Amino acid sequence: MIMSRIEARRDEDTVAAGPLVDRLLGGLPPEAVLTDPDVTASYANDMASFCPAGSPAVVVLPRTVEQVQHVMRTATELRVPVVPQGARTGLSGAANATDGCVVLSLTRMDAILEISPVDRIAVVEPGVVNAALSRAVGEHGLYYPPDPSSWETCTIGGNIGTASGGLCCVKYGVTAEYVLGLDVVLADGRLMSTGRRTAKGVAGYDLTRLFVGSEGSLGVVVRAVLALRPKPPGQLVLAAEFASSAAACDAVCRIMAGGHVPSLLELMDRTTVKAVNGMARMGLPESTEALLLAAFDTTDPAADLAAVGALCEAAGATQVVPAEDAAESELLLQARRMSLVALEAVKGTTMIDDVCVPRSRLGELIEGVERISEKYRLTIGVVAHAGDGNTHPTVCFDAADPEESRRARESFDEIMALGLELGGTITGEHGVGVLKKEWLAREIGPVGLEMQQAVKQVFDPLGILNPGKLF
Repeated sequence: MIMSRIEARRDEDTVAAGPLVDRLLGGLPPEAVLTDPDVTASYANDMASFCPAGSPAVVVLPRTVEQVQHVMRTATELRVPVVPQGARTGLSGAANATDGCVVLSLTRMDAILEISPVDRIAVVEPGVVNAALSRAVGEHGLYYPPDPSSWETCTIGGNIGTASGGLCCVKYGVTAEYVLGLDVVLADGRLMSTGRRTAKGVAGYDLTRLFVGSEGSLGVVVRAVLALRPKPPGQLVLAAEFASSAAACDAVCRIMAGGHVPSLLELMDRTTVKAVNGMARMGLPESTEALLLAAFDTTDPAADLAAVGALCEAAGATQVVPAEDAAESELLLQARRMSLVALEAVKGTTMIDDVCVPRSRLGELIEGVERISEKYRLTIGVVAHAGDGNTHPTVCFDAADPEESRRARESFDEIMALGLELGGTITGEHGVGVLKKEWLAREIGPVGLEMQQAVKQVFDPLGILNPGKLF
């Protein structure tokens, strides 16, 4: 019903690009309004495969809250869809444009407005790059933990929109746990504040959490109050090699059941190890079936690594190598950081899945992915935030080969089905977007879907905010 309202207005041709642009220019400087089709096309999609994208009518790059409000008032009056965007590093199509939309790029709203060591908060605009915030708060002895792999380029607004995670989530949690309050421009241009800047606060419904992970479908985040932690000591890393993925997953279970709290616990399967070796000549043994990386940022990380190393050996590790200093730790982490790039080089195109299962069933998922890989005759590597049970099965294929592309998509869907069968979820940190919206309905069921659509209706009755995403 929401989509039909928008389509009806398009069919009547009531909104032409000329009048839309003229109205936008009434509250935006000319340099903030992009209409060149070659330029606007570059804003059409994020980094996801198999996600259709339309042609924007215009791209706007506001610098102030008032300018965002003007865009939303204009869009409401003219019934034009608006697609909020950050750095477009997402992997679900959540930032993909729809035909005739206004792309609302928030990258120029990039100010860090406040850092408070006493209150342990930062107040930022949505276009602040994750790594820039991390470095800025680090100068005050503070730490912003969420660290997506794209942290050098992704924005805080995008992180909030997709509820992103990262390598350190096993100890420190995901983005949602650090968002205390938000300023949000609603679909009709009104400005609403949610949450707080205090350590505690339970007044009313938790609307802040509602916006985190909503993928720009309920409102446009223009300011965020983020919780910070004291900066931890530097971490030390251990690498453990295993003769099977099952043994590596057994080690993960032993580590977590033993009460250990690693700052990082990552797993790479044999396909990924081979790809990394092929690209960077890392010297990892070709006999390695799985590589587990564990890190601790405690006051005595060497002792923690020794305890975890013993657990890895008890689970069948063929070799355990603890780092002696920060430089060695960084070398051990390089393989994990280049995993996705190395897998992409295998065939030229990848589909990166994002299935999360209970830790106790991690081994079953990886074994299942191996079977799916054989069934579809495709290279599928698995890297995982093992401590969270959050896996990234990465399907490698030749996008120029229609038959191989079809098999890639089918294998991707089968991996999601496997994740649900194992009691998991279709996405742990990448979001739903376009790529997984059919699977969202399967996961949450008809009643859950009805309630989510009802929430959308309350915040966006005309259906103009990021239509076609989530459901």
